[in-house]
This record gives sequence, C-alpha cells and structure tokens, in this order.
Amino acid sequence: MSVDRKQLIMDAATKSFTQFGYKATTMDLVAKQANVGKGTIYTFFRKKEELFDEIIKLLLAEMRHSAEESFRPDTNFLNNVHRALYQLLEFRKDHQLTIKIFQESSELGTPEVQEVVSRLEGMVISYIKEKIQAAVEKGELSPCDPELTAFLMLKLYVSLIFDWEKQHAPLPKEKIAELFELYFLKGLSVRESGFFAVK
Repeated sequence: MSVDRKQLIMDAATKSFTQFGYKATTMDLVAKQANVGKGTIYTFFRKKEELFDEIIKLLLAEMRHSAEESFRPDTNFLNNVHRALYQLLEFRKDHQLTIKIFQESSELGTPEVQEVVSRLEGMVISYIKEKIQAAVEKGELSPCDPELTAFLMLKLYVSLIFDWEKQHAPLPKEKIAELFELYFLKGLSVRESGFFAVK
C-alpha cells in the first residue's frame, strides 16, 4: 500500500511540476493533487528537492532508455549516434516536463532547475561519450577526445533542432543527418582522418 501511495505522490508531483514549474509547486499543492495528507508525503520525501530529484532520476533513465532503443547493431556508429541524439532531443522537445524545466530555467533561472538542465545535458554527453569510446576501441572511429566530441555533437544538434527553428523553418530529420555526416563522419572516419582526429 505504501508503494502505491509513493507512486501516487510522485505522479501528482510530476503533474504539478509540469503544470506550474518547480518554483510554484509546493508540498501542499502536491498533497492536494495526490489526495493525501501533507504528512504522508514527508514519510517518503523530507523536502520538495528530494521529490523533484526522484522524478528527475526517472526522467533521465527514461531518456537513456529511449536513446538505447534507437541504436541498431546492423548499422555504423555515426548513424546510430545521429538517431540517438535526435531521439534524445525530440524527447526533450515533446516531453511536457522537460519543456517546463527548460522554460523555467530560461525565464526564471531557478537554481534547482538550472542544475537539472546541467544534469540532462551531462547525461546526454556521458551517454554519447561511452558510445564514442566503444567505437574508437572497435576501430570504427579515429582516436579523438570522446567527451569533447560528444559535447560538440550535442551542441550541433541543439543548434540545428532548437536554435535554427527560432528564425527558420524546422530542418527535416534527413537534412540534420546529412549535416551530421558532413561535419562528423568525414572528420572522424578512420579512412579520412581529419580535424577531430588526434594526429
């Protein structure tokens, strides 16, 4: 029964964080939405930050799972990374809680929310870094700085999916893949060592 109550609280809190944002969500509001006494929440979470942290951990796991599902063993590394990054950023773009998190971070600069934005970005970079390291070990990629390369890949995608759309028509997925290939496949290809390869 207690597990059900905890889930009820987390569902209500997720709904509240999504609708009102982190700053405007209170334990009273969560208790009201979950239809439980505020004291019940404190049996599971000592403060709002703990409740938020638990929800973000689940969100990060969901994002990672979404990226893993896009990887295919029968295709090359960069096609897989393209699909994973696109999937992760589409998740960020479509998932109501992540939309609210980025909106609140940008508009209000709530420190706890800005920290979550850093965690989300860090998770994506760490995930892509792991894939780059594995690809270098397999000989699919030229040796490179995996963390820096993952950072650059993420920033290219953020620019093409979010920043570009602020003043231009959205780019089709195929066009983003083409640009990704142009800037990374040619640079990191084992046969064509380029800018990103360690000389």
